[in-house]
Amino acid sequence: MSIINQQNTPSSESIVSIPISKLKDFADHPFTVKDDEAMQQTVESIREYGVLVPAIARPLEDGTYELISGHRRKHACELAGLETMPVIVRDLDRNAAIIVMVDSNLQRENILPSERAKAYKMKLEAIKRQGARHDLTSTQIAQKLSVEKVAEEAGTSKDQVRRYIRLNELEPELLQMVDEGKIGMTPAVEISYLKPEEQKLLIETIDSEQATPSFSQAQRMKRLSQEGKLNDDAMLDIMMEQKKPETWDLKLPMDKIRKYFPRSYTPQRMEETIIKLLDMWMKQQKKKRDQQR
Repeated sequence: MSIINQQNTPSSESIVSIPISKLKDFADHPFTVKDDEAMQQTVESIREYGVLVPAIARPLEDGTYELISGHRRKHACELAGLETMPVIVRDLDRNAAIIVMVDSNLQRENILPSERAKAYKMKLEAIKRQGARHDLTSTQIAQKLSVEKVAEEAGTSKDQVRRYIRLNELEPELLQMVDEGKIGMTPAVEISYLKPEEQKLLIETIDSEQATPSFSQAQRMKRLSQEGKLNDDAMLDIMMEQKKPETWDLKLPMDKIRKYFPRSYTPQRMEETIIKLLDMWMKQQKKKRDQQR
């Protein structure tokens, strides 16, 4: 390890060349490092010009370093075949390191809702630990001020920070649907108030109905959950009644369905038979869900 530059850093810091094998990823790092086109461009840039912006890390007791900022650069260096990379070494405690780690990553583009949710929560908890007080009143005040600080430094509102933090209460499958854009932010926040077993039931219902809840549906599920009335039938009723156009009229081509019925069946009798069969199918689906629990 050698000092390579000390310009533009505080007197207590230094930029050193550290073996990549001694750089550990930040514990519970919320931001994903992807092997995408942008990563390949970073690899090519490093091969041609080297690492232009040093990473930030803090020394650990075992002689290694915990990476605070620069996880993508580290991975790019590995792909480029480099053995060392320039790092600004800062002697920070865990809470201070979390704050720097979150702040240095939140400015990136294309951050997933799940990443932002975990990052906001980590920073909020770190700030609260830094200013921890033991009497109840000051704890409540400290929490309010902490949320304000996170929001101000992220350039957003307190309510938006709270909404993102609520996403951490979602089951992983539901949170993934939020990341994929299948569930909107506002219904996701309402769903986060459902009990874990209710969220698992919702996942099954989404799969069986091939539909995700709207904001209005999510609100009603939350209300029923708070009243202790949210069961599989109530959830299914809510999920089935929405997403249908007000004037939806399904028409089945007669030439395609006539072969399934006796010649004596009238169109009305065919319709009645189809509805009965669909009722039987729905009961079978419910029975399968019950057996899987």
